[in-house]
Amino acid sequence: MTTRVETAAPQLVVMLTYNDFTVGNAEEIFEQARDSMAVCWGMKEQPLPPERMKALFRRMKKCGKTTALEVVGYDGDAAANGARLAAECGCDMLMGTKFHQPVADFCRENGIRYLPFVGTISGRPSVLTGTIGEIVAEAKDVIRRGAYGVDLLGYRYAGDAVRLNRELVDSLGDEKVCIAGSVDSLTRLDEIKETAPWAFTIGSAFFDKKFGGSVRDQIDKVCRYVTSVDGY
Repeated sequence: MTTRVETAAPQLVVMLTYNDFTVGNAEEIFEQARDSMAVCWGMKEQPLPPERMKALFRRMKKCGKTTALEVVGYDGDAAANGARLAAECGCDMLMGTKFHQPVADFCRENGIRYLPFVGTISGRPSVLTGTIGEIVAEAKDVIRRGAYGVDLLGYRYAGDAVRLNRELVDSLGDEKVCIAGSVDSLTRLDEIKETAPWAFTIGSAFFDKKFGGSVRDQIDKVCRYVTSVDGY
């Protein structure tokens, strides 16, 4: 097992998405919450037209945000199309899909950080299967082959999610792990804090008001919670 150095609190990646699709009023939601504590913002590759995506990502960058496109499509074509779209949108990160070497090479050449899903992924919303050992081994392999980190659908796992999250983060040491999907309660935020990945995403939970109040209020509550010892 790799020794992990002590790191900063996990970073929230706000996803303007619901059930793995970008929400139709993404621009409005971003404007309402752009002055929140969240630095990193993203969306899925569907269903907004590319020109709207480009304009919104430009707006995010103008506001000083780190940007991410997360792709819910797993074959080589889906990954390549997502990488090209991320480049056209000026995104900092391409998340999701699966690891494909040409996509890793493209991202490196275009200054995009590539964090693919690991494990066996199916459906939309995505479901993760496979043994913990297989998922950890794949994560190590894709990082060795050029991925910036991994996008782990920990709470979409058809197994012991807490154990998977902990073992993968511990096994990768200080490599970048983003726990994505279904972080929707204080219990899971406590687990995130204990596991200490590099980042985690929240999308649908904000629109379901799982943390109470407006999207901006919820973002700030989550950011404060993961950086404090005693909660909010």
